Amino acid sequence: MKSVQARVTGRVQGVAFRWHTEEQARRLGVTGWVRNEVDGSVLLHAEGEDAAVDALVDWCRTGPPSARVEHVAVRDDAPTGATSFETTG
Repeated sequence: MKSVQARVTGRVQGVAFRWHTEEQARRLGVTGWVRNEVDGSVLLHAEGEDAAVDALVDWCRTGPPSARVEHVAVRDDAPTGATSFETTG
């Protein structure tokens, strides 16, 4: 099992990035959350099988067609025991 936090920067707010991230996470069986930050970035916490979490982070490097991702900063994070993936904030 793997647990990470990722901050996605670029044109990632107002382009349905959170909605698409939630859909991808559910498709991959990843739990956690995603939210907009006041600095214009999107922050997410993802946990699950290593390959599934890696696949979600890889997807975030491109995002939905309307997004322009500039950078994804990933760090290990403590698992929260989340049982679903939700959009917050």
